[in-house]
Amino acid sequence: MQIHSKNIHIKVIIPAFNEEGAVGQVIKAIPKGLVEEVIVVNNASTDQTAAVAQRAGATVLLETRKGYGSACLKGIAYIRALPVEQQPDIVVFLDADYSDFPEEMPKIVNPITIDNYDMVIGSRALGQREKGSMTFPQIFGNWLATNLLYYLYDIRFTDLGPFRAIKWEQLLTLNMEDTNFGWTVEMQAKAAKKGLKCCEVAVNYRKRGAGKSKVSGTIKGTILAGYKILWTIFKYWR
Repeated sequence: MQIHSKNIHIKVIIPAFNEEGAVGQVIKAIPKGLVEEVIVVNNASTDQTAAVAQRAGATVLLETRKGYGSACLKGIAYIRALPVEQQPDIVVFLDADYSDFPEEMPKIVNPITIDNYDMVIGSRALGQREKGSMTFPQIFGNWLATNLLYYLYDIRFTDLGPFRAIKWEQLLTLNMEDTNFGWTVEMQAKAAKKGLKCCEVAVNYRKRGAGKSKVSGTIKGTILAGYKILWTIFKYWR
């Protein structure tokens, strides 16, 4: 159910690297009338990701520096450059691989529009996960990282899930800077340090729509992501 004020303006940022087989599905599954702009950041793709996203109605940006965080930062820079009256109240981040359920977006934004939360994380740990949608290292890594956040930052999360919403004005105060694997945990750690009002909602999760994960799909990617996440947690704790 979509429960939000018509005066609330929402933009979506979707980082995308070689997701031609899924990004169109993601865009089309976003509830009609909920957001005013879908921004797909083509992160140096070598396939038809940009063309597919554009045909689906998204604003497409090019970020030649590889990295999940680099793509997200490009989307933020684009919004910041807009006239103030065109900037949103809420920004939603969503992956391009169709493993999230975009139709659940109202669940992500409702705590902000109804209960005045600053940031909402879509938790795969609280929702239903399709068998095989997350690897054991991902599940264990989320458990370890969220417990460290609790013990070091005194904030309770169950996931570092990419499907999330945050007030635009609060996002700007976080001064996000990570260019790759530490992006999601950086946002949560900084939100905790700044005392933002945060919560989680259960979201469902399925096997990615096409291809192989750029992080969990390889041993190297899994190790690098795990190291960067832990490094980021301790970096901002100091």
